Amino acid sequence: MNLRLNHLIGGDARPAANGGWLDVYDPSSGVVYATCPDGDRDDIDAAVVAATAAFPAWSALPASERAAWMNRLADGIEARLDDFARAESRDAGKPLRLARDFEIPRVVTNLRFFAAAATQFASESHSSLGMLNYTLRQPLGVVGCISPWNLPLYLFTWKFAPALAAGNCVIGKPSEVTPVTAWMLGEVAREIGFPAGVLNIVQGHGPSAGQALVDHPLVKAITFTGSTAVGLRLAESCARSLKKISLELGGKNPTLIFADASRDGLLDTVIRSAFQNSGQICLCGSRILIERSYYEEFRDAFVARVQALRIGSPGDPDNDLGPLVSQAQFDKVLGCIALARTEGGRVLCGGGALHLSDEEAGGWYIAPTVIENLGPTCRTNTEEIFGPVVTLQAFDSEADALALANATPYGLAASVWTRDIGRAHRMAEKLDAGVVWINTWMQRDLRTPFGGVKQSGLGREGGWEAMRFFTDTKNVTVALGP
Repeated sequence: MNLRLNHLIGGDARPAANGGWLDVYDPSSGVVYATCPDGDRDDIDAAVVAATAAFPAWSALPASERAAWMNRLADGIEARLDDFARAESRDAGKPLRLARDFEIPRVVTNLRFFAAAATQFASESHSSLGMLNYTLRQPLGVVGCISPWNLPLYLFTWKFAPALAAGNCVIGKPSEVTPVTAWMLGEVAREIGFPAGVLNIVQGHGPSAGQALVDHPLVKAITFTGSTAVGLRLAESCARSLKKISLELGGKNPTLIFADASRDGLLDTVIRSAFQNSGQICLCGSRILIERSYYEEFRDAFVARVQALRIGSPGDPDNDLGPLVSQAQFDKVLGCIALARTEGGRVLCGGGALHLSDEEAGGWYIAPTVIENLGPTCRTNTEEIFGPVVTLQAFDSEADALALANATPYGLAASVWTRDIGRAHRMAEKLDAGVVWINTWMQRDLRTPFGGVKQSGLGREGGWEAMRFFTDTKNVTVALGP
């Protein structure tokens, strides 16, 4: 029997006000296994009413009490970690061990990190010339958090946890493609008696539920992770009312490998950075740039390792990659591979769909694909694919590497592999990227700012950056007298 999900509004589980339902598909088989509410403006309105009513009491709680509630929510998820991991794996088509060992534990860490941040968030004071200035950082009120399908609960908590910690009430809109773990989170919130209306979850399509959330006049800020095209539209909507918005958008991230790079762990990490979650992570290194003297050696070793990756059922612990998340994403990525061929790309491995067992015959599997012989300005090297597809390009110098790396409208992340520490710092300074890794990938300290430049986004998430986004800053000046 298929799962039937609900909204969480004002502490209650509710269907869509319009009675509509959306099908949720298992990516490994292409079969419907759940339905979620097809929310719209009426559901958003109800959530705003609930959040507005809850805001005075929640914002007035001592920070330690808000932190205690967030830790209880983390406890509830941690107690059901295996259930959440299985649900995330099935919903998104990602390997179960990736969900169990990394993503769901990070969900718990997100909540605990910002619970601690709530108790440490401080203002500044400045005294001079007979004046005392102090700064208040006050919660905004009701805020909206719109999260994507690739890291469903991981990125959902990354958004709403700092909002709650800062004293706001939240309306979350998870992706309709992967709604199950957000619904499970809502069930945990109900089970532990999380204060009604403080965290609301409205399911549904972006153009209906998501746009209604962005446009609502009582919603004071929006944080969004998703495509650049949608982010631009949301920024335009928010600009009309001067509403705060934070955008974490697309990436076309370069991996720069110099010939002097240590070989120890290099291939393992570059493979992971290219193909983790079937390349459906905004931080994946989809353009691999290799110093020419090392190019052929690296290419041959890399392709051999890619061909050895195991693709299949997400629940099989021996598999490295699962299917893509949806039919739409499957079709898009196959179209991108076809485009690469027309642009003159040479496919070194992969290059098409995979047809597995009868049980998985309808699954959206694509072989990990490596392409060479394409220049920096072609669409394959400038447009986000968001799938298991990488390109290889050779460079001759630091200046050449930098030009290739920056030859894209995106600027989210980059990684540099070299033993020359001076070169590493020179490249990091000049790369168009909000995040640069040196001799590593995907290492995150949650205290550090995260976000991109150019078409990769607006604003920063993480640490105090996130807490400050979800507050208004007010300066108070006191005359101390003669």
